[in-house]
Amino acid sequence: MPSFDVVSEVDLHALTNAVDQAGRIVTNRFDFKGVEASFEREERRVVITAEAEFQVTQMEDMLRSALVKCEIDPAAMDCADMETSGKQVRQVVTLKHGLDSAQCKSIVKRIKDAKMKVQAQVQGEQVRVTGKKRDDLQAVMALLREEDFGAPLQFTNFRD
Repeated sequence: MPSFDVVSEVDLHALTNAVDQAGRIVTNRFDFKGVEASFEREERRVVITAEAEFQVTQMEDMLRSALVKCEIDPAAMDCADMETSGKQVRQVVTLKHGLDSAQCKSIVKRIKDAKMKVQAQVQGEQVRVTGKKRDDLQAVMALLREEDFGAPLQFTNFRD
């Protein structure tokens, strides 16, 4: 039976490229000359450091645009509050990975409410959708793309 998985993942290699790209933009911008500003990536976290809050806000926008260029949905960003210590301002941006149980349940509920001829079941941090016809599965994909579940969705492991 054809099936696919609904997941929410961030490619770590693409994240590294986005952080490096945003760092290059900071070093080339005139208004950041002579300013200690940097991006540091630690797994799925990016630490933005600068001398003023407005610079951190600008750097967050630069990171957001770099993520879009690297095909990472900026909806995966979870920005913490800015922390001031001395003359440095820090902000931690965490990229969401996986679907929590409430999101999985809402995805399954939305599929069942559509009354399509498919089955959806929660498997850890993902939802497996199976059906008899490929067209039904593609209709489910289109349905889920229209909704907002609080996390960017990807469709992987499509089996025919």
